[in-house]
Amino acid sequence: MFDLTPQDMQAIWLSIKVAFGATLIATPLGFAVAYVLAFSRLPGKALLEGLVNLPLVLPPVVVGYLLLLLFGRAGYLGRVLAFVDIRIIFTLAGAVVASAVVGFPLLVRAIRIGMEGIDTNSLQAARTLGASWWDTLLTITLPLSGRAVLAGMTMMFARSLGEFGATIILAGNIPGVTQTIPLAIYEYTNTPGGDTMAMNLCLVSIVLSFGVLLLSEAATRTLRRN
Repeated sequence: MFDLTPQDMQAIWLSIKVAFGATLIATPLGFAVAYVLAFSRLPGKALLEGLVNLPLVLPPVVVGYLLLLLFGRAGYLGRVLAFVDIRIIFTLAGAVVASAVVGFPLLVRAIRIGMEGIDTNSLQAARTLGASWWDTLLTITLPLSGRAVLAGMTMMFARSLGEFGATIILAGNIPGVTQTIPLAIYEYTNTPGGDTMAMNLCLVSIVLSFGVLLLSEAATRTLRRN
């Protein structure tokens, strides 16, 4: 069905690796941030919410440039990571970081909506009966927000599959190293006669994204039955 070159297969595999990596890295932090936004009464919560949602409204290229300044050789984190011989820019790790930052607001929003739907009386009853904060989190909050976490991870994964702007700025478009499906499509559209190959990768991207949504729906139904 798809006439794909070895370079295209590498781009597909790298896209999947980046999406998995970004989702796994961002989920624990996203859960924690969503918990704070849903249940805490911190005075600076509005500021935190604005910072979390900022990548959602900024152009991805701007996000990528800011990350480049942060992780570059002259950047604060870049200098710190250089001491332990870790390089982010123009590496697969850079693609993962870019995707994680851009998709993070979607993850947090989905989890937060699920948490806000939890009956707070259940949480208060558990604490009244002597349950610790950790017990309440693990036995009530996490199970009741499980579907929201799954939905957030799905959106995060799908968003990471399609991430382009921030990735090309921070990680570059290096075949076999950082070239994901969107970057490969971009290269084909700028190559004479590359329209067919670009369309093949577009179809692959559609199939992957649709497959992720189907798996998420199946998993959600299973959680609902349980």
